[in-house]
Amino acid sequence: MITGIVITLNESKNIVECIQSLQQVCSEIIIVDSNSTDNTIALAEKLGAKTITQSYLGDGFQKNVGLDYASNDWVLSLDADERLTDEVVNTIKTLDLTKTEHDAFAFRRRNYIGSRWIKQCGWYPDYCIRLFNRKKTKFSEVKQHASVQAKNPERLNADLIHYSFENLGQLFSKPGRDFSGRAAKIMYQKGKKANAFSPFAHGLNAFIRKYIFQRGFLGGTDGMTVALSSAINSYLKYAKLLEYQRDPKVLENENFNKVW
Repeated sequence: MITGIVITLNESKNIVECIQSLQQVCSEIIIVDSNSTDNTIALAEKLGAKTITQSYLGDGFQKNVGLDYASNDWVLSLDADERLTDEVVNTIKTLDLTKTEHDAFAFRRRNYIGSRWIKQCGWYPDYCIRLFNRKKTKFSEVKQHASVQAKNPERLNADLIHYSFENLGQLFSKPGRDFSGRAAKIMYQKGKKANAFSPFAHGLNAFIRKYIFQRGFLGGTDGMTVALSSAINSYLKYAKLLEYQRDPKVLENENFNKVW
């Protein structure tokens, strides 16, 4: 028996398909919602999901909230824009979770822009642990880019689908995707420093890594755009950190108690 857990904020476009996807292998679904103002909760409850309201704590903290409410030891955690493929469903159904020596299982993830599967820039195979025993492991308690801290995971030969962005423009403008601002605040709070060369150096390094070493050049316009997005995000992260260090007015007006 498996419990499906999804964290949400205004996911009315995604939540129905996400829950229906999970229901193929899960006996219960838990939605941890951070104060949605659309009908996400109503849609989830109509499909039989249990809903919990929790103001957003940051990625890892939020994803761990639902663990205490789960009836089953095994948890399948998805983001609202992720889906199980038939391949994943069939693979999970073959697992004997009562006898396995593993504390978690990872799946490959296909990341999409629109209907286009992006295979370069490190976007595939992008292994992610999504199925795990909550009595043995959980997500790292970090506010950004959390992962399950399993000691003995196994990689499975099956793909999840991740509808990352509706179009190329969302790479730069997707609502709530201020990764650079959040990261800059976190780095500043940890006492990290930047100099005048940091934004350019980190931005250039991010572009070279994505476009050259992770073969973004094979992805045409999409590969170039993903590499540029990564470079801009990295540049801005260090530019914002540098701004906090050198501009007292900006620092004074920033609310570091509200990273999210």
